[in-house]
Amino acid sequence: MGAKEFDYYIFIDYSESFIGYIIIEKNDIKDCLSKISRFRHYRKAMKRKLYLKNAKKTFIKKRLLNCFMKKKVRNVLETPEIFTDIAEFLKKNKDSSIFISVDNRQYPNFEKFVKIIDGKNVKVIKESELKENTNAYRINLILDTWLNIERMKKDN
Repeated sequence: MGAKEFDYYIFIDYSESFIGYIIIEKNDIKDCLSKISRFRHYRKAMKRKLYLKNAKKTFIKKRLLNCFMKKKVRNVLETPEIFTDIAEFLKKNKDSSIFISVDNRQYPNFEKFVKIIDGKNVKVIKESELKENTNAYRINLILDTWLNIERMKKDN
């Protein structure tokens, strides 16, 4: 995942009325990525509903969410719960190196948030800075897809 390897990778994203996060240990990344060879960004899918239907089958069949040590999707009104979970994780793992990708709109606030909780070993980047086809980008696609599946459930 780039030049520097981190102990943990955290991805935080929004999709309309949902916010979610996933946390993965570096040792679980290779196994997780082997399960998502056909994932792509939702907006690039020609037939979005079909893409999400097939992605949902992948989530179930390959038990994709089991790759992550922590994960959660909530209504956007419950953002403090998500941030609290992340703060607890950072505090508990303060001696570990941690990579965090966060939605562009939330980046400034989240960067301040990490500084407040003394995130010395934490690197926070904007989601838009993830380089396409990197491991970090592909792991982020899992969260993006999961959020879109949850959003589609709500719409139906």
